[in-house]
Amino acid sequence: MPLQEKAPLSATLTEHGITVLLVDDQAIVAAAVKRMLETETDITFHYCQDPNQALPKALEVSPTVILQDLVMPEIDGLTLVKFFRAHPRLKDIPLIVLSTREEAATKAEAFSLGANDYLVKLPDRIELIARIRYHSSGYINLLQRNEAYEALLKSQQALALDLALAADYVISLLPRPVTAGPVRTRWRYFPSTQLGGDGFGYHWIDPDHFAMYLLDVCGHGVGAALLSVSALNVLRAQNLPNTDFHVPDRVLASLNDTFQMQDHNDLYFTIWYGVYNRVTRELRYASGGHPPALLYAGAGEKNQLITPNFFIGGMSDSTYESGAVSLPAGPARLYIFSDGAYEVDRPDGPMWTLEELQAYLLPFPLDGAEEIDALYRFLQGMRGQATLEDDFSLLKVSFD
Repeated sequence: MPLQEKAPLSATLTEHGITVLLVDDQAIVAAAVKRMLETETDITFHYCQDPNQALPKALEVSPTVILQDLVMPEIDGLTLVKFFRAHPRLKDIPLIVLSTREEAATKAEAFSLGANDYLVKLPDRIELIARIRYHSSGYINLLQRNEAYEALLKSQQALALDLALAADYVISLLPRPVTAGPVRTRWRYFPSTQLGGDGFGYHWIDPDHFAMYLLDVCGHGVGAALLSVSALNVLRAQNLPNTDFHVPDRVLASLNDTFQMQDHNDLYFTIWYGVYNRVTRELRYASGGHPPALLYAGAGEKNQLITPNFFIGGMSDSTYESGAVSLPAGPARLYIFSDGAYEVDRPDGPMWTLEELQAYLLPFPLDGAEEIDALYRFLQGMRGQATLEDDFSLLKVSFD
């Protein structure tokens, strides 16, 4: 089925005709005004002789302009002006005061109470019609503006709901923490907007090899989230042709072939991908334009695990290489993260650095996610805002 283009907003707005309501106790005035307007086929005329019924009549006919006499029995015309301006559904309708006298003080009071115009009755036909059209045009523009605002508000509310559902879906793709066994995981994910471009995952490729990965799509919003989800699904399902998922550089090369930016709305991503052999305790890894993973193993030993590869999607002929490290006997922990975990501006100083992040994480214990929560609170305090400028994603992998 072909895609249908949305109609422009102006085509969906209500067409409002010009409607005049005259409030005057003198029927002869009403007859005269009616004769002035009867040749104007686009103007609808209504008359209310009883000022006590003026508001109900206005609510009934929805005028685009009100002509109102100042001198009427029972209700003073200026008082009726105040009533119109106090009513929530009538307060914006243009109101032209009709008077038999040209008095500056009366005009001033009428304008101060909310009248839009003042005419000595009976005015010239051409002038009356011109003023009716002028004031009605302004009011109709106001009605259509309000209608457009309501439509926009409803659209934004619907979009916000869709984004919330999409954000829930993205989060549902993130794996549950692994809390037991030779390899355990903890993580925290705080997107800077409702939909972020970060994503990560991990799984056993076979009984001896554990894969872990974190990627960061450039930008934020729906486009970045869609690309992130696509790449995560490919990695999780191991659905790249002719690719050995035990070999990190081959995985990055296949991702680069699959996700060229010219085919994905000029979006690209960085990634860190690693595979741990629980028998040999070797960790093989490759990074494509991504920050290094931080490894803490042995007695305070720390390493930055990174390879000098290009980001994913930039050039079709990019080559990729892997690195490897052997974990010493005993517990070790690995942190994989996006640059939002340390590239945070300080209001009174330079941006926080990778080296400062590495030093911050050093004293924390092996298991749990306490340091991740503490780090996020620290960065919030350093930035002075609840939300960071970039997505915060940090995956912690603990090895026995």
